[in-house]
Amino acid sequence: MPAQLKVYCKNIDRYIDIEGGETPLDILGRVDIPSMASRPVCARINNKNESLDFPIYTPKQIEFLGIESSSGHRVYIRSLCMMLYKAVRDTLPGTSLVIEHSISRGYYCRLSDASGKIVATPAMVDALADRMRVLAEADIPFHRDEQLTTDVIEHFAAQGLTEKVRLLSTTHDLYTTYYRLDDTYDSYYGCLVPSTGYLSVFALHPYREGFLLTGPDAANPALPAVPVDQPKLFDAFTAHLEFNRVIGVRTVGQLNEKVADGDSAMVINVGESLHERSISIIAADIARRFREGGARVVLIAGPSSSGKTTFTKRLSIQLLTNLLKPRMISLDNYFVNRDDTPRDEFGEHDFESLYALDLETFNSDLNLLIAGEAVEVPYYNFETGKREYRGEILRLDPDSILLIEGIHGLNPELTATVAEQMKYRVYISALTTLAIDDHNWVPTTDNRLLRRIIRDYRYRGSSAVNTLKMWPSVRRGEERWIFPYQENADAMFNSSLIYELGVIKDYAEAVLRSVPRDIPEYAEAHRLRRFLSYFNSIDERLVPSTSLLREFLGGSTFRY
Repeated sequence: MPAQLKVYCKNIDRYIDIEGGETPLDILGRVDIPSMASRPVCARINNKNESLDFPIYTPKQIEFLGIESSSGHRVYIRSLCMMLYKAVRDTLPGTSLVIEHSISRGYYCRLSDASGKIVATPAMVDALADRMRVLAEADIPFHRDEQLTTDVIEHFAAQGLTEKVRLLSTTHDLYTTYYRLDDTYDSYYGCLVPSTGYLSVFALHPYREGFLLTGPDAANPALPAVPVDQPKLFDAFTAHLEFNRVIGVRTVGQLNEKVADGDSAMVINVGESLHERSISIIAADIARRFREGGARVVLIAGPSSSGKTTFTKRLSIQLLTNLLKPRMISLDNYFVNRDDTPRDEFGEHDFESLYALDLETFNSDLNLLIAGEAVEVPYYNFETGKREYRGEILRLDPDSILLIEGIHGLNPELTATVAEQMKYRVYISALTTLAIDDHNWVPTTDNRLLRRIIRDYRYRGSSAVNTLKMWPSVRRGEERWIFPYQENADAMFNSSLIYELGVIKDYAEAVLRSVPRDIPEYAEAHRLRRFLSYFNSIDERLVPSTSLLREFLGGSTFRY
């Protein structure tokens, strides 16, 4: 007779009696969870994200999660990706699917035939969507299994999944977890929903050479997200993907092979050279605009841990080589007094808000500086929460150019009274183009989060727990104040480095291991450690002292 157990359910704040071997899905069959905004898609069991068919044999704490949670959303999208792959195999035999990156509120996908030619007609996209709807209505189970890696490699090789084979061959795990949907095998670094019947909300949209896969809209999960065209961001991704292809490092497996072959230094040097070339092109364009009578102010914006500070310092050097004298103003010094700071929906001071800045004074000072007049720039005292004037006078020479770094740089309202021709806007983010394999991309947010965890721990005295706790708030601020204005940029700089996660791996794993198991943040720490396990370590000593990555690792020749 199965053992009698008790599990504590956080959603309803009480214990539930179960029999050993039951799953969260079994519990949902007889217990009402009234607080859920959407249908549960996974469960957090002892602060680890697990599938709803995870068998329970010992007492546990359990929390059901819907797609409104970041963990639940990832589970839904991963499952959609496997259902899409199944649809490709059923509808377009012999066609390869590559899911490259997130863009335009969806995920950009490409199809190619046996010769490698890109093929994705609107008719093909419609046929795939029709097949996915049939699969969703059929409610086919996703089967999770674990086998010797050599056996899993055989499954993937038979389906032509070359990059999955390469990845497994370079990670050297004895056993590998994989999923099966009917006759289709695939792998993901996280759980899936129990069956295709959970995946009724999605859409496919023809886009460029491929198409976009969209899942539920964040504001209305009953409907699929509607794409928003982001041509500049797409082009920034595409340029780096072409670079990856040329140097032969498009996936983690290919990167691991370079590391194993002793080519880490070459990959690092090429990645750093690409950064230097990109910065020099932006500097030359700014100088051209300056000499044509514009671009007196350069506004540099981007999300957290995108490397804005180091980029600004390296851009200053390149501007000097273009015979311009860069001067800088900190946007932080234009904060309104703390008592006047707007508050967020939780009643807390919202320092991410555009209106935490004194826009009138900021615009007045900029216009005076552009006109060649002297301005006493303010200083914000973070201890007192008040703006002060300490006699710092700034005047721009005829060959001076003003650099301003801050998250609101692309928002037109920040510089509403400054003439458009006088502004040059740069958007910077870690637009990660390295893929785990053809169906698993590296999220740009994960790249930035790992950078921030390391920097906060090493230089700001903040634990990984604190960083993980703050991250959802940081992301909400980015969604509201940064991402809607990306396409306003005159130039985009991709701060990701193709090798960086191999270097970050050892630093981040050590910090993430310090996250206790008995707090909710452990789930995210565990997920990130699982993600990093795919990478072979790269020696940090090979990274140059001028690298943007040094902003997070330390050892930079720049002063911060």
